[in-house]
Amino acid sequence: MERAISPEMFRQVYANIWDGNATWNSVPAAGGELFRWQPESTYIQEPPFFDSFSLESPPIGVIRGARVLALLGDSVTTDHVSPAGDIPLDSPAGRYLTEHGVKKEDFNSYGSRRGNDRVMVRGTFANIRLKNLLVPGTEGGLTIHIPSGERMTIYDAAVRYRGEGTPLIVIAGKEYGTGSSRDWAAKGTALLGVRAVLAQSYERIHRSNLVGVGVLPLEFKPGESANSLGLSGHEAFDIEGLQGEIRSRQELTVTARAAGGETKSFRVLARLDSPVEVKYYRSGGILQAVVRSLLGSPH
Repeated sequence: MERAISPEMFRQVYANIWDGNATWNSVPAAGGELFRWQPESTYIQEPPFFDSFSLESPPIGVIRGARVLALLGDSVTTDHVSPAGDIPLDSPAGRYLTEHGVKKEDFNSYGSRRGNDRVMVRGTFANIRLKNLLVPGTEGGLTIHIPSGERMTIYDAAVRYRGEGTPLIVIAGKEYGTGSSRDWAAKGTALLGVRAVLAQSYERIHRSNLVGVGVLPLEFKPGESANSLGLSGHEAFDIEGLQGEIRSRQELTVTARAAGGETKSFRVLARLDSPVEVKYYRSGGILQAVVRSLLGSPH
């Protein structure tokens, strides 16, 4: 290196760094302190994480009447939740791109479009190998809208539930969120309207990511599961114990109400594992917590 590299080489390269590259300097760029979003872009859009932001953290109350968006088994990976590969033509994300004038050969991949939440939220739980036990015998991002019983894509069901004012939960087995620490697996879950995930166990980073976007990770008590408790996923769920002061690893009560009136109550562990995670959850996520801290808000 002493023979091949000299300080003069760096002086020559960096001497005209601001005006020596004609190609880059010819690219038009808008000025200003804020990025100018292009509404027609299918790659980059302003994310909606601050659409309802306020200086005061919203009060946390009972999650009541939640429906199950997906009932999943063991070892569901972050790629099952948020695939990075091909975007099928006949999928919510594919239809979105087609409606915006993008041809199938230009779809690219979910991974390449992670700057556009409109694509990514439509791709959440859209892996063609995902098995939602609410729709036995099928694979892909399908679910049942409850109580109508209509079969539709998970994205379409989430939109319908949102219009009905219905909160959502996901129920899973062991090792939920294994694989790469894909942030969109958590962000897409939150944007679909999922308020809580109830699993037997979690992959460490994905559990933390769920907290970071304001989704409550709940854990069955040891030896219990959706199957052992006789949960079909068609019940309406109430999650109580979030009122007032929230503590790390606090136990909460979940009540499942079947259509026929039968109720089952059981205890779960809120996997907010530290005081800072409690703060993030109370704030609605880490982004909101940081902004409120920068603005001097007490919450």
